[in-house]
Amino acid sequence: MEYTSQQIRHSFGILFLNVAISVAAGSILSEIVSMNNLPSNYHGFIWIAVFGLVFGVQFRRFRLILPLIRQRMKKSTSWPISAKSINGICWSLPFVVIVIFPEFTQYLILLGIGLGNLSTFVFLKKFSGLGNVEQLLVGMISIVMLPVAIETNLLGLTEDQDTEVLLSRIFISMAYATGGFYALLKK
Repeated sequence: MEYTSQQIRHSFGILFLNVAISVAAGSILSEIVSMNNLPSNYHGFIWIAVFGLVFGVQFRRFRLILPLIRQRMKKSTSWPISAKSINGICWSLPFVVIVIFPEFTQYLILLGIGLGNLSTFVFLKKFSGLGNVEQLLVGMISIVMLPVAIETNLLGLTEDQDTEVLLSRIFISMAYATGGFYALLKK
C-alpha cells in the first residue's frame, strides 16, 4: 500500500518527538546517576529502559506508523553505492571517533546527528525526490548548536565533561523535537 507524503511526514513527526523525549529523559536520568556516583552500568539500563518505556507506551501507535516509516526508508535502497557509503560515513564516523577522542564526545555526538540527518536529507532529495524538511531541521539545528557547545565549554559555563555531554544531548533533543513538531504541523 502506498501512503501519502503527509502520512509519512506525520509518522516521522511522531518518531522524532519520541526520540526527543527519550533523549531528554535518558540524559537527565544519566546525569542523576553520575551526580550520585552510582555504578556506571546503570547508564545502559537507563537508556534501554527510557527508550523502551517511551516507545512501549505508544506501541499500538507505532505498529500503525511503522509501515509508513519503512516506506520512506526503503527509498535509500535505490541510491548508488557511493551515496549509501557517504551517508553511512556521515552517520557513523563521528561516533567511531568518540572511541579515539572521548574528551570530544559532546561535540562528536552533535556532529554525528547533524551530518547524518543532513546527508540523508540531501540524498533523499537528490535520488528519491523527497524534501524531508523535518530531517533538514534536525541536522541544521545539531550543526548550529555545535559552536554553541564549544563556546559554552570555552567560556567555562559548564562544570565538567558530563555536564557538557548532557548539554549536547539536550540540544539533540531540541533538534528532534523541532523536526517532530514541524512534521506534525506541516500541511
